[in-house]
Amino acid sequence: MNVLLVPLGSHGDIHPFVGIGLGLRARGHRVRMIVNPFFAPLVEGVGLELIPLGTADEYRRLNQHPDLWHRTRGTRLIFSLLGSFIRPMYRLIAEHCTPGETVMAASTLALGARVAQDRLGIPTATIHLQPTVIRSAIAPAKVPGVPMAPWVPPWVRRAIYFAADRLVIDPLLAPPLNSFRREIGLDPVRRVMDYWHSPQRVIGLWPQWFAPPQPDWPQQVRLTGFPLYDERGFTKLPDELVAFLNGGDQPIAFTPGSAMWNGRRFFEQSIAACQLLGRRGLLLTRHYEHVPANLPSTVRHIEYAPFSELLPRCDALVHHGGIGTCAQALAAGVPQLVMPNAHDQPDNAARLVRLGVARIIEPQEYRPAIVARALAELLDSSEVRNHCDSAKTRLRGAEPLGPTCDLIEQLRGSRGGYFASALAGSSQPRFT
Repeated sequence: MNVLLVPLGSHGDIHPFVGIGLGLRARGHRVRMIVNPFFAPLVEGVGLELIPLGTADEYRRLNQHPDLWHRTRGTRLIFSLLGSFIRPMYRLIAEHCTPGETVMAASTLALGARVAQDRLGIPTATIHLQPTVIRSAIAPAKVPGVPMAPWVPPWVRRAIYFAADRLVIDPLLAPPLNSFRREIGLDPVRRVMDYWHSPQRVIGLWPQWFAPPQPDWPQQVRLTGFPLYDERGFTKLPDELVAFLNGGDQPIAFTPGSAMWNGRRFFEQSIAACQLLGRRGLLLTRHYEHVPANLPSTVRHIEYAPFSELLPRCDALVHHGGIGTCAQALAAGVPQLVMPNAHDQPDNAARLVRLGVARIIEPQEYRPAIVARALAELLDSSEVRNHCDSAKTRLRGAEPLGPTCDLIEQLRGSRGGYFASALAGSSQPRFT
């Protein structure tokens, strides 16, 4: 079987697809990943084939945009840029697919892959990394700028979704999508946030206890669990990091996320918070320019380390609320202080708080005294520790990549497009 994987996003979005690709390759399938060449060192380093989409410089420019991490303008920015990926993504898929042999797994925002599914009949699964992208009027996600208080009835929530589509989302996404669809002989679509779910298979990469399935989710959704791939076995813990970890008390780790290219203030405030607490700190970022010079002897900086190896040796994690980071901290059983900025981060953070493993601190409140106080409360709480241990136990021994690969393999022999929904109506359990 030939498999095309089509992710869009940062390292946190690419990691799960790399894990899926390695799992499928181990089963004897040919796996190719259509992805920005910025990620070539990782993708090709683990032995997967890379088909370049765009350029590394384009990726860097996007991540440096000042609106990317704005609470509301960030999502608008992403949606306004998605149209530019549709045509080149479709053409790469058309060039590298083999009728009857190719199946495809594509990320939420890979609209070019959905068009290819409709036009070329490629069996396709949509891979959602976070529950935010599946709407529910029964249990809505926490989305910046969208009023969904608990007392709001479902019919009002549905009306809010309709208005958001009509006034904001479709005006950004539908024109470039439907312009290209007309060019290749397809009818236009409306409500793009519903269209981005493949009618054949939607795979949610989180467990039921993190985001329970809702009756108004698409019927073709299957949940397989957090992927937890983090380059373990490919990227090793640096020797200087091992020496630091062995040289004193367990540190507190700080990361603003791999796609954050404006993290200097975050690290400056984090260092000061560590000094107020009298605790050791570990700063994680690939951007050396974000790290202040002359760090205290109790603070170290590293570019990256597999969280599955690092976090069990840390006392807490302070981060942005990206879904992959949340999952790794849950698996390690460490308390989390979350500073959500935009996109899915506020919803992920809210779910962590409901699980009892985290506290939220708003970006404008991220100051040394407030951070130090919040961390002290987390670290001193036996209740938080118990909840962390419970999450760790739930994830111990989890192998979600196997079920995800199973679902992708099941696409073989089916036909893509609007009416090829045999899998969605199968007799297997809806949520696993």
